[in-house]
Amino acid sequence: MNMIFACRFVSLLSLLPCLAAAETVVSATASSAQATATAGGKTLTAKLNEASKTVRVEIDGTLFTELIYAGQPKPVLFPIHGPGGTMMVRQWPLREAAPGEEKDHPHHKGMWFTHGNVNGIDFWKEGTDAGTIVVQGVPQLSARDGAVVLQTKESWQKPGGGEVLTSTTTITCGADGEDRYIDYAITLSSGGADVVFGDTKEGTMGIRVNPLLNFKGAVAKGTAVTSEGKTGAAAWGTNAKWVDYTAPVEGGVIGVACFDHPSNLRHPTTWHARDYGLVAANPFGLHDFQKLPKGAGDYTLKKDAPLTLRYRWLFHQGTTTGANIAGRWQAWAAGK
Repeated sequence: MNMIFACRFVSLLSLLPCLAAAETVVSATASSAQATATAGGKTLTAKLNEASKTVRVEIDGTLFTELIYAGQPKPVLFPIHGPGGTMMVRQWPLREAAPGEEKDHPHHKGMWFTHGNVNGIDFWKEGTDAGTIVVQGVPQLSARDGAVVLQTKESWQKPGGGEVLTSTTTITCGADGEDRYIDYAITLSSGGADVVFGDTKEGTMGIRVNPLLNFKGAVAKGTAVTSEGKTGAAAWGTNAKWVDYTAPVEGGVIGVACFDHPSNLRHPTTWHARDYGLVAANPFGLHDFQKLPKGAGDYTLKKDAPLTLRYRWLFHQGTTTGANIAGRWQAWAAGK
C-alpha cells in the first residue's frame, strides 16, 4: 500500500485537548462556504461544493473525507483516508472495486446512519421499495475546539414520498496527532405520531471497511476486538463500549475503532460487526443478536421526545493496545 508508518507512543498527553487551538469560519457566497480549524499543528478545512453536492474535509491540504449529501438514497461519508493517507473504507460501489474487494451489499457505502425497520419501512437497503433520507438545504459549516463541524437536517421519506421522521446530524472531523476522527451525533425526532424503530440486525451507525481489515476474503489481514475482550467473529451481536478493527500494513498497523457514548440508548450497544468488513453499532437488533423474543429490541420514538445517538470513529496507527483504545474511549466518554 506504499505506506510506511513510524512507530508512535501514545501518551496520556494525547488524551488532552490542545490548549493552543485556533479556529475560523468563513462564509463566502450563497453557493460556497468554508470552515477552518487549527489545533496541534494540524489545519482542518471543510469546503462546501453545491455543484457536486459534497463537503470536502482536508487535513493540511490533503483529503480526509467527503460528505456526499445528495444524489444517494442516504447521506454518506466517502472516501475516508486514515493516517498516512490509507483508504479506510471499501471503494465499491462508489468507485471501481480495488483488488480483492467484494461486490456485495451495494448499500454499504463508506460511512452512514440508517435503519432497516422504521415503522415497517426499510431504510437500510436501497431500491424503489425502500425509504430514503433526504438532506434539507445545504450543510452548515463551522469550527469548534480545533475541529470542523458539518451540520445537516434530514427528512426520512417513505417510498413514493411522505415523511416518517426528521433528524439533525452533527459531524465533527478532527485530528489527534497523526490519527484522525469523525464524531457522528444524530438527533431523531418524530412529528405528529410515534415512530417505531424495529428489532432488526440491519442497522444502524455503519461503515464498510477497507477489505484489508476484514478477517475473511482475498486480501483480508484483519482482526477485531471489543472492550469486553471478544475477538474476531465472536464480536458479532455482543454488547461493548467499543470495537476496534486492525490489520498490518507495510511498516506497522492500521485500525478503525468505533466508540459508543455512555448516554446512548442501551449502552453498551450491540454490534453488527462482520468478518467481511461491515462494522455497525445497532442498539435495536436484540432478537437477531441475542436470541431474545421477536420485538425485544423495538424502540418507540415518542413525539416531542427526541432521541440522540453519539459515536466516535477513530482512524489510528498501532494495535488496539498500542493505540490505547480503551483509554481514549474513556477520555472521550468523560469529556462530552
